[in-house]
Amino acid sequence: MTARAWTWTYEGYDPEAERLREALCTLGNGRFATRGAAPETRCGPAHYPGTYAAGVYNRLTSTVAGRPVENEDLVNLPDWLPLRYRIRPAGDPAPGPWLFPDHPQLTGHRRTLDLRRATLTRWSSYEDGAGRRLTVTERRLVHMAEPDLAVQRTVFTAEGWSGEVEVAAGLDGDVRNSGVARYRELDGAHLTGWETGSGDDGVIWLRCRTRTSGTGIALAARTRTAPRGGTARTDLTGRRAWRVLTVPLAPGAPATVDKTVALHTSLDRARAEPLTAALEAVRRAPAVPRLLASHHRAWQHLWGQVRLDVPGDAGRILRLHLFHLLQTVSPHTARLDVGVPARGLHGEAYRGHVFWDELFVLPFLNLHFPEVSRALLSYRHRRLPAAREAAREAGRAGAMYPWQSGSDGREETQRVHLNPRSGRWVPDHSRLQHHVGSAIAYNVWQYWQASGDTGFLHTKGAEMLLEIARFWASSANWDPALARYRIRGVVGPDEYHDAYPGAGRPGLDDNAYTNVTAAWALSRALELCRTLPEARRRPLFERLDLSHDERQYWDDVAHRLHVPYHRGLISQFAGYGELAELDWAGYRARYGDIRRLDRILESEGDTVNRYQASKQADVLMLGYLFSPSELAGVFGQLGYRLDDDVWRATVDHYLRRTCHGSTLSAVVHAWVLARVRRDDAWTYGEEALTGDIADVQGGTTAEGIHLGAMAGTLDFVQRGMTGLETRDRVLWLDPAPIPQLSKFGVRFRYRRHRGIELRIRADRVRLTVPDSEHAAVRARLRGRPFTVAPGTARELELPEV
Repeated sequence: MTARAWTWTYEGYDPEAERLREALCTLGNGRFATRGAAPETRCGPAHYPGTYAAGVYNRLTSTVAGRPVENEDLVNLPDWLPLRYRIRPAGDPAPGPWLFPDHPQLTGHRRTLDLRRATLTRWSSYEDGAGRRLTVTERRLVHMAEPDLAVQRTVFTAEGWSGEVEVAAGLDGDVRNSGVARYRELDGAHLTGWETGSGDDGVIWLRCRTRTSGTGIALAARTRTAPRGGTARTDLTGRRAWRVLTVPLAPGAPATVDKTVALHTSLDRARAEPLTAALEAVRRAPAVPRLLASHHRAWQHLWGQVRLDVPGDAGRILRLHLFHLLQTVSPHTARLDVGVPARGLHGEAYRGHVFWDELFVLPFLNLHFPEVSRALLSYRHRRLPAAREAAREAGRAGAMYPWQSGSDGREETQRVHLNPRSGRWVPDHSRLQHHVGSAIAYNVWQYWQASGDTGFLHTKGAEMLLEIARFWASSANWDPALARYRIRGVVGPDEYHDAYPGAGRPGLDDNAYTNVTAAWALSRALELCRTLPEARRRPLFERLDLSHDERQYWDDVAHRLHVPYHRGLISQFAGYGELAELDWAGYRARYGDIRRLDRILESEGDTVNRYQASKQADVLMLGYLFSPSELAGVFGQLGYRLDDDVWRATVDHYLRRTCHGSTLSAVVHAWVLARVRRDDAWTYGEEALTGDIADVQGGTTAEGIHLGAMAGTLDFVQRGMTGLETRDRVLWLDPAPIPQLSKFGVRFRYRRHRGIELRIRADRVRLTVPDSEHAAVRARLRGRPFTVAPGTARELELPEV
């Protein structure tokens, strides 16, 4: 594999693309991450330095449209990157100007992200009016083996002159959350109580805390130079600490400045007070070469556990997506109380909140890092009391999980949002997306199927699953006219439709995705009730006060929920078929990109609620979650017949009426079309792959990568094109290789077997199980059973569909 397959390089300096590149060049280790910003600059139109620690939130109240609005945000922490420099040629009485990428003396610039070694290297060249050249190479990392450490190594080289370079290496606490333009009317000053200081050894430090959550934050920095012989001093202000050094320079003799930083917060478990911990960590940290080596080894181990062999540019992009996934949710995440932030730890979009994106992330992690999946599900379990309270307040039973979650499990979804096209604040009803509960239930079940972790399923998993089932049962109301149960007043995954035209209340009735997944969750809960060991069942049922009559009611709801149809197709919700058709061609001709159709129509005084037009996959999400046979089984349980013709017609209908205003939409459509219309799947697969690197949403990636979409592309290869399912202690395989990706391989972990390899060719499947003392792997290829003993491989021809 070539070096290019593992690197991303941006040649030249482009201020307009800088924030996008900063997001895509973020470095992290699952505990904290730092955007790939230039250390020579502060926040400005082209630059946005940002460091975010998983789980560090703060809540502030702002005045919006004349009323108070409360928001909780993932906090932009003090910036550890600052490193400024200027030259003082021999014989000159004063130094030159501070140099930075926007300076007119810049003559060359290059930034390279090395995925294999998880380092970012920035190279810059400057030349002054006298022809003196200075090249600067900065290499940085956020350490994967020592998750409280980060490193910068900066090398200065003089060409044609001698003298010294003055370097100011600092810690900057004068930061705020201002990385998303539409949030700038809101209060973003989350930090307070700054203190700075230094030790006799030159280590500088900064500490502060969040304003309302009271989380303590501390950073300490050690700076070393080679060659020695220059000067050093410390400059301290209320919010910044600097170590200012001079380093001798001679032509052809590079000078090196190494900056090692430790970051701690009061949320860290089994640690001393944050400042004490940061100072101890940075003082005991080995020299930079050893830190580089241990960091590389840690990443080598990670890459060995997660292997995707996909040729060409697609494989290169998938490695980038995997890189960012592992930087956000790494093995270190298993020790934290955090969820899956929808935009990674890469920016401030969505305020760092946790949505349903784990539905796209955990199925991939289950087959590589099940301990991380378990930790992310435990985040949901710890917030079960808040979900129960939310259900009670809504007049329901069980647990109603929030659409947006943060630190403590309360609903964090805003009540209004800004339409930047019209400049108006409009109501936000997305908190009615109660289907997030089904996503959590689905992930509990999938985690157990892949890992075999009955200990979790029979305790935390069972408690969540039963309470989610209870919520759905209490949400269902009997309609005598239909002789079915109905769930009213919800919003589905589409998000654009949040009310009926002209209605006085928000919400829709009988969203097909919501009802079908609710029926599935109720059935899984009932299955769990039957299979729980008596020693687990009795105390759980007593604690939940779960009676036989209630379980019988669940069973009735699970078999008689209403799924609406129109013209023989599955309706997105009751009444969908009565909505008007949109002039798609006309709107595309007028606006070009209509992904954010909701904003366009609102700016015209109209609403998407009037039209058969969706932001993203809604009904078709069912084809993402369930294999064709399993989906047909759920519909059959509900008393509906779902055959290939009905499903294909349903796919075609919504395909023509979706504007893909979410990056998740392309993932789902590629997945579904790989089964229904294989030749067209790549159109959406390619869009999903390039969604962030090409910033197809128009400026959103700069605010944070789309973690669910990135993980979704990985899972599209791992499970979508292989048809890989983990059900009933069997590996089910039903490959659907598309022409553009007809040859690929994946390595994964299944129950006790580590390093299983699955290779797909156009007409053949090869499954290799590494040697171990465990039982043979039971598998089915398009329904045909076979086994693979440890230490052996089976290669089979792909049966005709």
